[in-house]
Amino acid sequence: MIGAGLAGALMATLLAQRGWTVEVYESRGDPRLHGFAGGRSINLALAERGLHALRAADADRDVLAQAVMMRGRMVHPRAGTPQLQRYGRDDREVIWSVSRGELNVTLINAAEAAGATIHFDRRLEAVDFPAKRAFYRGGGELHRVGFSTLIGCDGAGSSLRAQMHARTGLGERTEWLGHGYKELEIPPAADGGFRIEPNALHIWPRGRYMCIALPNDERTFTVTLFMALEDQGDGDPSFETVPDAAAALALFERDFADALPLIPELVHDFEANPIGTLGTLYLDRWHLGGDAVLIGDAAHAMVPFHGQGMNCAFEDCVALAGHLDATPDLATAYAAFEAQRMPDATAIQKMALDNYIEMRDLVDDPGFLLQRELELALQARHPTRFIPHYAMVTFMRIPYSLALERSEIQRRILEDATRGRASLAGIDIPALDGAIEQALAPLDAGP
Repeated sequence: MIGAGLAGALMATLLAQRGWTVEVYESRGDPRLHGFAGGRSINLALAERGLHALRAADADRDVLAQAVMMRGRMVHPRAGTPQLQRYGRDDREVIWSVSRGELNVTLINAAEAAGATIHFDRRLEAVDFPAKRAFYRGGGELHRVGFSTLIGCDGAGSSLRAQMHARTGLGERTEWLGHGYKELEIPPAADGGFRIEPNALHIWPRGRYMCIALPNDERTFTVTLFMALEDQGDGDPSFETVPDAAAALALFERDFADALPLIPELVHDFEANPIGTLGTLYLDRWHLGGDAVLIGDAAHAMVPFHGQGMNCAFEDCVALAGHLDATPDLATAYAAFEAQRMPDATAIQKMALDNYIEMRDLVDDPGFLLQRELELALQARHPTRFIPHYAMVTFMRIPYSLALERSEIQRRILEDATRGRASLAGIDIPALDGAIEQALAPLDAGP
């Protein structure tokens, strides 16, 4: 296996539990010795799909012990009082903010406990597929290692994917969003507690740009500023027009006034932290017969706006382990895994892009809020048919592709029913009942 990050460590655990001999090669040092380095963000949102995979690895309790519950979005308007928009109906439907570094250490420990061997400071340099030899650089030497098969869990910049693509084209293409991000931090309050509501994902929506903040168990928040990389000529800020800390300070004074006092090291953080880029990776194939297969970001990297990148990768691990359970033939298992998961990966990639617009522009829009009110009312009337989009993606494990298909039907129903209205008064609910029963078959509402 290539990569001992989140997906790699979990995949190693699941396979070692099944009796496979698992050798993991990781380009970075052991985070238990050197601290965590790298990763797109230090905060991640853990939902039911990811929790299910952690349960399979018997790691869920250790992870949740370090997590912070988030009940919903705390929306901070330009003016007025922040309002909580719940993700679900109650505290049974929540997501969890987890530290990438702490989670990685927990999963590395689980992999080793299950019997996997992890080699740190070993960067994949080349693969001789016909001879089944991989070459790793580490400790000033080149190490040649035989393999029966390779599983690529080494992220969006996957070295294994590059080796596979060089042998047989994978149809690789990346669509860049044109927006980037900077990470900042809200430290603990003077008494050691949280400075703002801890059990929420905070959003400052501003149209085509925004800030978000996720809680950490150290009583801090990781703040992320998202905006265009280049000036779009529309008057909105961008990293081109906000090139330094002085300009960032002015931006926050103008557009994020209630957040500014919470970030005392804004000037330092803005100067010290790099601008991250955002893109979506598409491949036409994820495997080379039985020689190699890609999972997680190595196969289908996505933008982070639905909080499903890690959850999707963890779901990949469970799916791949299941296909390997079903057949001893690696090529057959990998082909079945690809056929099952590729449509779902494409669906969540689309939904992640769509959710960026929702988060930065719609969460404080009156029309959107009216649709959300109607959505909850229809869910109460049709609990197995009209299940909100977010609930299907986040609190259930139905295929992402099915969640997308049903969400598009429901969105049209909501838009048509609320068009031109300021309230739910006068909406023909019995007519909607009929439309729902005709368009949407019942779903098992459990996970």
